[in-house]
Amino acid sequence: MPPTTLRAAGLLLDMDGTLVNSDAVVERCWRRWAAKHNLDPADVLGIMHGRQGHATMAALLPHRSAAENLAENALLIAEEIADTDGVVPVPGAPAFLAALQGHPHALVTSANENLALTRMSATGLPLPPVLVTAERVSASKPDPEGFLKGAAELGFAPADCVVFEDAEVGIAAAKAAGMRVVGVGPRAAAQEPTVHVRSLEQVTVEVGADGGFVLTFTA
Repeated sequence: MPPTTLRAAGLLLDMDGTLVNSDAVVERCWRRWAAKHNLDPADVLGIMHGRQGHATMAALLPHRSAAENLAENALLIAEEIADTDGVVPVPGAPAFLAALQGHPHALVTSANENLALTRMSATGLPLPPVLVTAERVSASKPDPEGFLKGAAELGFAPADCVVFEDAEVGIAAAKAAGMRVVGVGPRAAAQEPTVHVRSLEQVTVEVGADGGFVLTFTA
């Protein structure tokens, strides 16, 4: 049986799919990209969630140079920044983040800083005090670098942190970092997270006398 309660000193939060539902704009942009390169959109959408764009391009177009992928990814990011139609909070995200205010938590996202700020602003969600964005890591998820950097900036050991993630590569990154992970939403269900919830509405956050988080999960 999965645990119904987890304790953590700090929380590390993915953005897209975990706090912010950006599927509409992401799928619009990547479908256009797939058509441009004569790729099956289903194949593209099947692997792009949670990764930095250039890493997705490298997986799908292995003949291309890193420079070409980075250049085209910059154009795709600009498209995503300009399009916030349909970008909304994940159910439960506003109350969840409100419960974290004043306590140690970080955003660890494959988006760059401008895109992260755009999407958090579009949803009205407050920014965590620590941001680990694409510019701040040398490798995309499933590499654990981002989560390890987030834990270090909060001042905690990996084992003392809990990650909230929705995507296969993000959950893999959290596990590789030696962290427990709460899988959020349908994409996470098959990835064997420590705990799975349908949405953040199933998560209750309390802060203990020691300043640590007590997370309770309801059916």
